[in-house]
Amino acid sequence: MTKPMYLYPLWVRLWHLANALMCLALIITGLSLQYSSIEYTMIPFNYAISVHNISGIILCVGYVFFLFANRFTSNGHYYQFHLKGMLSRVLKQARYYSFGIFKHEQPPFPVKVGRKFNPLQKISYVFVMYIFMPFILISGIALFFPDLLPDKIFGIGGIHFIDLIHIISGFILSIFMVVHIYFCTIGKTPLSNFKSMVNGWH
Repeated sequence: MTKPMYLYPLWVRLWHLANALMCLALIITGLSLQYSSIEYTMIPFNYAISVHNISGIILCVGYVFFLFANRFTSNGHYYQFHLKGMLSRVLKQARYYSFGIFKHEQPPFPVKVGRKFNPLQKISYVFVMYIFMPFILISGIALFFPDLLPDKIFGIGGIHFIDLIHIISGFILSIFMVVHIYFCTIGKTPLSNFKSMVNGWH
């Protein structure tokens, strides 16, 4: 039997909870702003935009905290990876998720104190947290100040271009969140990974 490991300190769990709640609020209000019309409003426009803006500001503050915390605590170690052999490790993990898990094979990269994420998780989290999160946050901040945006960017209206970046990033992060929640259900039990984010123990 695997010995329980304390992998999620309190600050990680609180940040994760706040991040998840703000992302959900942004997804719901963002979809409402994107697809509502005068005849059919999912959420009243003024309410949706207020919640969206406030949630975005909280998410920005939380992201800055995440960057500093990862820089000055050991948690940042889990986001570091070596390029050499990375592709083969990712493919090995992808094969496990695609086939091995249904044959009850042992995971190729089991969780341990020095390895909280498998290679596929690690590269996904790095892309999400260090590439797409800056895209969506910077574009969101830019949309707060439309008068400061250039009239044209790559031949497209400045506001339209930034808005496009914001929407594309939002859809990518929304898809990631759905996949992330699904993969959280394939732990030792369907709820064990969720329990870990409550008590900190894996």
